[in-house]
Amino acid sequence: MLEKVQRRATKLVPTLRNKSYEERNKCLGLTTLETRRLRGDIIEVFKIFKGYDNIDRDKFFKLNTNTHTRGHSLKLFKPGYRLDCRKYAFSQRIINIWNSLDEEIIACDSLNSFKNRLDKFITGRGFI
Repeated sequence: MLEKVQRRATKLVPTLRNKSYEERNKCLGLTTLETRRLRGDIIEVFKIFKGYDNIDRDKFFKLNTNTHTRGHSLKLFKPGYRLDCRKYAFSQRIINIWNSLDEEIIACDSLNSFKNRLDKFITGRGFI
């Protein structure tokens, strides 16, 4: 529903009115609201793991103890759930995308370098 607001707002630009939503976003340098939410969630997980936020990560996440999997050292365990409402919680919806990140992204020391590498990852994977 929120995406409809941005969709309508981009139509207010007279020269872009007849273009598709994706083309209007590209011309205006915008991303979808869904992509921005995803980016914000990933940045928040990074801040929790690197200690930028004073939040106990064990309250939200459990590290995957299976060392035989590929990927980075901070892979998260995704527990099963019975109810759909749990599926949309922050600590659940972010696990798959976090686990798919490359080691070089996770290993960043600064928040800005993480954001830059994350943006390249998101653009390369077609989230934008």
